[in-house]
Amino acid sequence: MKRVVLDRKNSLFVGNPRGGRTAAILASLTGTCRRHDVDPQLYLTQLLTNLPQIRRSQLPNWLPDQW
Repeated sequence: MKRVVLDRKNSLFVGNPRGGRTAAILASLTGTCRRHDVDPQLYLTQLLTNLPQIRRSQLPNWLPDQW
């Protein structure tokens, strides 16, 4: 419950709609990682490192629940 309250307060300081959308996407990815017992920092590091080489057809394999 505490994480929800902190995220709600932090979202008050998003500078613009694009920043809000980016924050929502990152919160969703890290929340999904936590639900599936995946380290969010390791997941995002690997994803961003390998993203240039990933084909579009391989993207579903990189979702946190498949990783």
